Amino acid sequence: MQIKKINSLVELFFIQYKNQNKKNFFLHSLKEKNQKYTWEDSYLSIIKLSKEILKYVQKGDRCLIISENRPEWMITDLAIMLSSCISVPAYTTYTERDYEYIINDCSPSIIFVSDSIQYSKIKNIIPNKNFIKKVIIFDKINNLDNDLNLNISEIFKNNETIDDIDFLKLNISRKDPACIIYTSGTQGNPKGVILSHGGILNNCEGSCELLKPIVSNKDARFLTWLPLSHSYEHTVQFVQIAVAAKVFYAESIEKLIKNMNDCSPEIMTAVPRFYQNLYQKISSNFSKVKGFKKKLIENTITIGKKKLLKNKLSFFEKMLDFICEILVRKKIKKQFGGKLRAFVSGGGALDKEVGLFLNSIGLPTLQGYGLTETSPVVSCNPIHDIRVETVGPPFKGNLVKIAEDGEILIKGENVMLGYWNNKEETNKVLKDGWLYTGDIGEFNNNYLKITDRKKDIIITPGGDNISPVKIENDLIKINFIEQALVYGDNKPYLVALIVLGVDVNQKNLTNEKIYEEIEKINKNLSKIEKIKKFFIINEQFTIENGMLTPTLKLKRYKIISKYKKEFEKLY
Repeated sequence: MQIKKINSLVELFFIQYKNQNKKNFFLHSLKEKNQKYTWEDSYLSIIKLSKEILKYVQKGDRCLIISENRPEWMITDLAIMLSSCISVPAYTTYTERDYEYIINDCSPSIIFVSDSIQYSKIKNIIPNKNFIKKVIIFDKINNLDNDLNLNISEIFKNNETIDDIDFLKLNISRKDPACIIYTSGTQGNPKGVILSHGGILNNCEGSCELLKPIVSNKDARFLTWLPLSHSYEHTVQFVQIAVAAKVFYAESIEKLIKNMNDCSPEIMTAVPRFYQNLYQKISSNFSKVKGFKKKLIENTITIGKKKLLKNKLSFFEKMLDFICEILVRKKIKKQFGGKLRAFVSGGGALDKEVGLFLNSIGLPTLQGYGLTETSPVVSCNPIHDIRVETVGPPFKGNLVKIAEDGEILIKGENVMLGYWNNKEETNKVLKDGWLYTGDIGEFNNNYLKITDRKKDIIITPGGDNISPVKIENDLIKINFIEQALVYGDNKPYLVALIVLGVDVNQKNLTNEKIYEEIEKINKNLSKIEKIKKFFIINEQFTIENGMLTPTLKLKRYKIISKYKKEFEKLY
């Protein structure tokens, strides 16, 4: 398939559909076992839904999707695009106030909503917005105004003759907007990033090249759980189409390991927080092992790291590695469905130690880099040459250069068209065709390495720049620390806010014991990076309380403003 010659994301689907056995299953819900769509089901559903959408829209109208991951999500996304409209995904974790902001900002003609929980958040907003022509609901909700609301199952049940659409002659070009994806908003209100059909197709091209040695030609299987409202997973669904994968939608993050055993995926994408938790769980289990097994695990990690770092193995180590492969790595892979070929990490920096550990125990983890503004992938480590401290070589089709001050700049078809209704912010980051990322980096043999973040730096009174994220990643490796935030901009020393794990017995954990562990971290930090003081809070940072973004990043400004007094007491 020559993705370079494809004009739109719906054309991509159509070409792949034509190549498939129409009765083969394509989309599977692991939550609702009877929710399965063949390629034929998906094709017909997309056309039927588009036919309904076209009753209420004009070219370029926005359609909002508020739903958890499920088969109807992809069908809806493609139907919106087939109608020459712009898809606007929204996180299900948003509050009524968040939805009102997005609805006011993008003025959707149609809102797609999954169930009564999500509907309850927008029901008071809808009557005041005369631009909303229809609300289409995935699940059945009783006692609704039928003039405005429609159930998607009624559209899918429509048995009228479906006119074949020539997907190859649609009036959609690669430069047309495909979607508006609102950023997580770690610094305030989210901005609507306009991504083009060509931008996402460009990403698909690079991803297919990356996945060639990983996914099988006839039975590619993806498990999807990261919200489809996130640019990362939103683009992944088109990669799934491009490789003709079977797509399984996970029940929830809590049931992820169970779901991996249910569907045996070859590949799974996730954010660093998932891998950090995985690292802590597996490490904790390893620490309980004794005797011969403990020795075997230690050798698995040591030799695995040597192989990853391309250090030469002795004959004895090669023999030992063979034994470790059968007795340790194979068993670990079995816990994840048995067919896993690779994890892909994106949406934030993966800690080097976590990357080394997972790769060494037989869970290949490819770290990539990108932004919502780049559709989103810029670069990724290939399976045959993983360098954990980097984010891999750039994908073909996007130029990456380092500015004089170290900032990473990107140019190419994958770069956004701009921020929706926000020319001022667009002009701040798009200059002469280059996107100014706000990330600091360097190249090493064409592998990009992220060294810092412009916005997330702490500046000392002496003018030194410190990355708090690096220190926070070290702190959460301490087995009883769940979350941490480092503070100290323009202060004489750094302090930390600490959240203990929910299972931790706080009575047995003294401040002295905590400081003892922090001191071990401090030994590997420079003088200005050392944590001098800390305080503990009992509240976990969650998406629900507004302290985490939907991709599990800390909302630093919110946390700091809430605990400002506690921070200041430490000086």
